[in-house]
Amino acid sequence: MLFALDGGIDLKKAMQALIVAMVLVALTGCSLAWPAQVTTWPATSKYPNGYEETNRTFDFEQSVQGNGYFMTYLYAKAGNVAVKNYAHGSGSLNSEATLTYQNQYRSTHNTYSDYNDFLQDCIQFKEDVAMVYAPMKIAVGNGYYAANPLDYSSLLKEKTWVKNYLAGTSMHHEVEYAHALDKELEIVGKEKINMTWDPELESVGYTQMKVVEDVTDGKAHIGVLQANENFPAIVADDIDSVRDVAVWNSELNSAKSAWKDPAIEIDEDYWGTYHIEKNMTLEVPYHLVQKSQDWLPCCFGGFESMNTLDKKVFKSATGIFDCTCFKVPTQAEFPRVY
Repeated sequence: MLFALDGGIDLKKAMQALIVAMVLVALTGCSLAWPAQVTTWPATSKYPNGYEETNRTFDFEQSVQGNGYFMTYLYAKAGNVAVKNYAHGSGSLNSEATLTYQNQYRSTHNTYSDYNDFLQDCIQFKEDVAMVYAPMKIAVGNGYYAANPLDYSSLLKEKTWVKNYLAGTSMHHEVEYAHALDKELEIVGKEKINMTWDPELESVGYTQMKVVEDVTDGKAHIGVLQANENFPAIVADDIDSVRDVAVWNSELNSAKSAWKDPAIEIDEDYWGTYHIEKNMTLEVPYHLVQKSQDWLPCCFGGFESMNTLDKKVFKSATGIFDCTCFKVPTQAEFPRVY
């Protein structure tokens, strides 16, 4: 109890309860702050011969047929690849869809060999859907709305996009205000990163969208954005290891860079009744090899390879790092005594 016998508040117990509440709030906040795909990395540096591997997969299949009102939402994110699909409308629906998800990470940190981090993410979404709009009245429950059915008159809408933040790629497709829609859609988003310290970085971002559809009395939108050719190098400069890629705030970084002088930008809108076929593929490979210099390179580069202006700034190194202090002796300083 927080109340003292005299009717007041026991401050000691109140402070204890407050501290416990603050700890619970802090623990709850930490558990909610991290997205589900981020794993807790063990301190591999404590284990010289450490090895770690995670490989999460998810398969989803569905088939839906019926009449009425529908609203669907699907979102998947694996590493730097994300897919979203959203739809709603009233009328008849005949839909089949599959989703395949993989999020793999492997880390090998051996003492007597180069460290290696490997990451592979893949999301594939397929959909075959036919919708026809119709105003609907739906009785809900057994009370007021059973006797007074709800009126649903919602034109058809479906929005789908795939983003590959590592490659700076975005593909977007949307249909809205449609009276009928018959569509086949396939989306693939993949990334693979292999980093061997000291260091060599190989990565590839692959994004594909295929659409075959018939839109009746509606609006269709297709958009594609590909960041400029310097984007992979910009990303690589921000990454010290594959571990950083997994927790990298990719949306924020790509939003700042991908829209600046994009290499590809497509924006299409079609109003009315159309048959549309699209097959779009973007593959962005990147390879970086950056060997570090040995310490004290001396005459094999280092100071000798610096330009004249830099030598003036670091003139105190003259005679030490340029090897001018060393002269080959012409005779032994201490003759051998026989």
